[in-house]
Amino acid sequence: MADPPVIELEPSSAADVGGELVFIGTATVLLRLGDFTVLTDPNFLHRGDHAKLGYGLRSKRLTEPAMTIAQLPSLDLIVLSHHHGDHFDEVAARELRKDLPIVTTAHAARKLTAQGFTAPVALDTWQSQVVVRGDARLRITAMPGKHGPQPLDALLPPVMGSMLELTRGSEAPLRLYISGDTLLHDALEEIPRRYADIDLALIHLGGTRILGVLLTMDADQGVRALQLIRPHTAVPIHYDDYTVFKEPLEEFERVVAATSLATEIQYVERGATYRFASRPGTRGSTAT
Repeated sequence: MADPPVIELEPSSAADVGGELVFIGTATVLLRLGDFTVLTDPNFLHRGDHAKLGYGLRSKRLTEPAMTIAQLPSLDLIVLSHHHGDHFDEVAARELRKDLPIVTTAHAARKLTAQGFTAPVALDTWQSQVVVRGDARLRITAMPGKHGPQPLDALLPPVMGSMLELTRGSEAPLRLYISGDTLLHDALEEIPRRYADIDLALIHLGGTRILGVLLTMDADQGVRALQLIRPHTAVPIHYDDYTVFKEPLEEFERVVAATSLATEIQYVERGATYRFASRPGTRGSTAT
């Protein structure tokens, strides 16, 4: 399948900060990848608000987002796993720029268009969108995702993971994998076959359950996914924020401690900044 047209961005006066992420909460992460500023899964509801999950179901938020939309820097694009109220809420729909490119599923792109957004990019699994600024290229490729077991999966919005690859000139890419709201399933086995060297992963956890059915990875599935995909470093996100997130982060920490895992786990608190090398071969990181 052919790639969509390249999105060419205007030159930026902002300094290249290398690699940096700020964990805002839920699956919302502010990424600085070289010259690009990317937001994932914008969820800015406040503690006590309820996210809409479809079919009249709602879930209460238990935490505050670490930033508001007004506090965000200028964004180049958004990467959206799927269109659920805990990933794209009414605050995002109201306050984000309507012309922001939003790379997502076809289902979510239709929802966004109905909300007045003018630049959604719909990807099928393994399809890519390229964004260019000067000699820097950011390639976003949709990864397989499965939000629930059959036949319930058919009642849930389609989801995708994402692979973000940053290159400058002829350099090898920096690769960042975002799992999205997926369960561990067979299609994920294709990821390490296509991408043998992944620098960083953002892994959605929480053991989300609705009516007793598991809809996002719990600790055991998260660790097994990391053993399969083998990123150099992983940051757990999407936990403890909503009442439907049934498994606390401490359970993931326990399973990691009891498991032989080649991946280094970085625990980043909400509002904290994690800095990582933006060029392969110069890995190293700090958290503040």
